[in-house]
Amino acid sequence: MKRLYFVLLLAFASQAIYAQSLCTGTVSDSDGNPMIGVSVYEKGTTRGTVTDVNGSYSLECSADAILVFSYVGYATQEIELEGKTELNVVLLEGITLADLEIVGSRSLNRSVTGSPVAIDVIDIREVTNSVGQLDLNQLLQFAAPSFNANRQSGADGADHVDPATLRGLGPDQTLVLVNGKRRHQSSLINLYGTRGRGNTGTDLNSIPAAAIERIEILRDGASAQYGSDAIAGVVNIVLKSSADEFSGNVNLGVHKATDNGDKNFDGENLQLNGNYGFKVGDGGFVNVTLDYWDKGRTNRRDPGLYRQQFGDAQATNFGAYFNSRIPISKNAHFYAFGGTNFRKTDAFAWTRDPGSSRNVLSIYPNGFDPHIVSDITDKSASAGIRGDLNGWDVDFNHTFGANRFHYYG
Repeated sequence: MKRLYFVLLLAFASQAIYAQSLCTGTVSDSDGNPMIGVSVYEKGTTRGTVTDVNGSYSLECSADAILVFSYVGYATQEIELEGKTELNVVLLEGITLADLEIVGSRSLNRSVTGSPVAIDVIDIREVTNSVGQLDLNQLLQFAAPSFNANRQSGADGADHVDPATLRGLGPDQTLVLVNGKRRHQSSLINLYGTRGRGNTGTDLNSIPAAAIERIEILRDGASAQYGSDAIAGVVNIVLKSSADEFSGNVNLGVHKATDNGDKNFDGENLQLNGNYGFKVGDGGFVNVTLDYWDKGRTNRRDPGLYRQQFGDAQATNFGAYFNSRIPISKNAHFYAFGGTNFRKTDAFAWTRDPGSSRNVLSIYPNGFDPHIVSDITDKSASAGIRGDLNGWDVDFNHTFGANRFHYYG
């Protein structure tokens, strides 16, 4: 009887050994190059492996197994062995990243991956439709992770000109270019503990977003090339150059408010803008933009806070901008761009209570909320001739910029 059990055990063991076999082979792409790290496993089991640096694999599997070959970006293949012990496979490219459909408000291909430094290229038309912001500072705040521009309240002139920064450094350490030419800074020096205290930055909101085609942001120090004002990085604003094409926008918006008297909203926004380009000569153009924006104030007063008014300033802004290029010969052209912007702002300062030394009790027996009112005028122009001179790229340019910040109240 024991001998019978022993014979039966050997028979079953032989059958199990016969059922398992070693399958080997290679995996390559359509060009014949070996593929490393391809997943190879027997369908319906937990047996599997990956290809080595030579694209080779070996796997213990049953004689009639179905092997599955899969790799990211390539079409998965399922092949039945049919008793074979060697199986060489060629994987074909399947779905790639370019075939993915992106939905939602995520930014696709914002960063330039082929550059040795970190560069963001932001299409203003796409960003405007996705983030719901009207001024350039807030558009970049939502579109570029390295860019920061927070609206201030009770911070003197910073309520009227948002101090913008790159990578957390000072506003005067970010170089702003327009069509590759330096942009002048604001006449405001930031004070009172606001962001960039003691710095003077560039007023990006003086450039209408409707006049811009794209914005290129170099998110790395570039002081070796541009100077010390590019320690944080460089923002290059490229103006529109379209011709025989009109684009316009009418934007409306409000902010929800919970403690605003009879209204449950404030900060009403109205923006009107239009852009049109004219053809000039053979390949030349003149592109013009007009922009009007009116923004109401908001109040987010905390009952436990000393101030009675706390929120965004009221502002009315009008801007006009142009960009042009006119060919003057086969290898040279004249270019000019610039514009003007006027902004009238009204912001609340710290409340003066009746007993304050800064209050005249006979005039304001209950105290008062002082206003900081300003007129901000910005002008700029840049013109030059660019072309090819005996194999050299030459550019003769002159740029002018002025900013006037006038307080009154």
